[in-house]
Amino acid sequence: MKADKIIKNAKIFTADCNNPKATALVVKDGKFVYVGDEAGLSDYEGEVTDLGGKFIMPGIIDSHVHVTIPVGFEYAPMGERIEPNGKQEALDIMADYIKKNPGEQRYRFLMEKRFLNGEEIVKEDLDAICPDAELMIQEGEGHSIWVNSKILVRHGIDDNSLDPIPGLAMYVRKDGHVTGNMIEGAAEVPIILDSGMELTDEQVDAALQRWIDFSVQHGVCAVFDAGLPGDPKFHAKVYKRLCELDKQGKLPVYVDGSLVVNAERDADEGLKEVKRFQREFNTEHLKVHTMKIFMDGTQKIHTAAMVTPYVDVHTTGATAFSAKGIAELLKQLNEANLDLHLHTVGERASRTVLDGVEMARKELGDSYHVRVTCAHLEIECDDDLERFAKLGVFANFTPHWHSGDPAIAASWLGMERARKQFRCKTVWDSGATVAWSSDNIVFMDFTTWNPYLGMEVGMTRWITEKTRNYPFNVAPSVFPPENERMNIEEMLIGYTINGAKQLGIEARKGSITAGKDADFLVFDKDLLAAEHEGFSYNLPQYVYFKGKKVN
Repeated sequence: MKADKIIKNAKIFTADCNNPKATALVVKDGKFVYVGDEAGLSDYEGEVTDLGGKFIMPGIIDSHVHVTIPVGFEYAPMGERIEPNGKQEALDIMADYIKKNPGEQRYRFLMEKRFLNGEEIVKEDLDAICPDAELMIQEGEGHSIWVNSKILVRHGIDDNSLDPIPGLAMYVRKDGHVTGNMIEGAAEVPIILDSGMELTDEQVDAALQRWIDFSVQHGVCAVFDAGLPGDPKFHAKVYKRLCELDKQGKLPVYVDGSLVVNAERDADEGLKEVKRFQREFNTEHLKVHTMKIFMDGTQKIHTAAMVTPYVDVHTTGATAFSAKGIAELLKQLNEANLDLHLHTVGERASRTVLDGVEMARKELGDSYHVRVTCAHLEIECDDDLERFAKLGVFANFTPHWHSGDPAIAASWLGMERARKQFRCKTVWDSGATVAWSSDNIVFMDFTTWNPYLGMEVGMTRWITEKTRNYPFNVAPSVFPPENERMNIEEMLIGYTINGAKQLGIEARKGSITAGKDADFLVFDKDLLAAEHEGFSYNLPQYVYFKGKKVN
């Protein structure tokens, strides 16, 4: 057979359990047609490349990122980062900045809530320092904002406005009046990205091209886009541009898309919208077959849903859906051949999903086939760790988070629970399918989008001076539990075939297997033998997408 590419004398990590290692491969028409030893190359004709023992692995699959939101942030930056000591100093810093920078339509600041020392900022405070322009403060994790009255008026938000997700995504009120503080994406994202619809196609394409260039450089050949909460109009605008780029042959990354449904009350209408997205955004490298739900929020602002109350505020957070609601939704998704992906940070968020899956599977029996993924899984109840495998639920972790100082989380979890987070190895060893992701909402310099950073921290649970990361993120020691560290084979599997299984594309991608798309990476260094500390500096020498070199 005449081949397009023949490679020999390579060390190939295939991610194929039936043929885990090989030394040679053959590509024709964008597919692997042979993977094995060099003796099998005699059946193929064409130029042979001797790689001299270089390392090859499948293209990387980042199975939880955000493609749409960062495009909006590209032209609506988070703003000046401030680290005040209390509310009054925060107001003074912002007032001084506004005075020195007059004439802006919207002033933007970025601040961790902890810098308020327990005090609250309300719209009247912001109106006093910025009466003539819009003012917005974004909380550090991106799950909360504070705005002045001008922004509230622009968006028609007043005391009578309904919370997007009662108990979770809310317009914070005091004595029945909105305060200008909004928590969680369904409430805040429509405001943060309210200028997104004004962007030109050229601006959207330019932002997407920066992400495409990064993906190609790092060998990310497929992603799951975890969607945009709130109004889907901007989400659709970006997807239209992805479709157009793909039609022009400018999308060398497979994008598995989704649509966010905010609350249980929106499920029926949301299902119709997911089906519409599936019809409208359907090109070779962009598909939509997944509903995304933000089941809860984050620990820092106490919106992650917990079984055990937070030790500082004594609340437990809320979930967007009940277990019964998840079960009913799964029956509808099952009939529509659609999948479900959920943001689940707190122990009660994932437990509610697992309970819903158990109900649906019991009712549907062998006809059940929905792929359900719980993402992030920062903290889990002991009794739930083995349920992912038993119920066939995918577990998606964001490994570059698996570092830090547990004493920080102890202030809201207590030290015992703070030392039992991100138990990915336990879930893996139970037999569950575990995939890895970067979960970012801004492009910026792409530091934490780096999959090799995820691999390093997944293996070490420690960001050190040797890690390719921001210097302020260096941790004091290994993040507990130490026995939750993964090995390199597990990191590679989670970033390849397991990601493909989560996305439902394992028949085409995720491993170097005859018949699959020829997405593969060539490295000078043997990743299986590389030092764990500093692993984040690795980059592929060559990146192939469907048999074509793209870098």
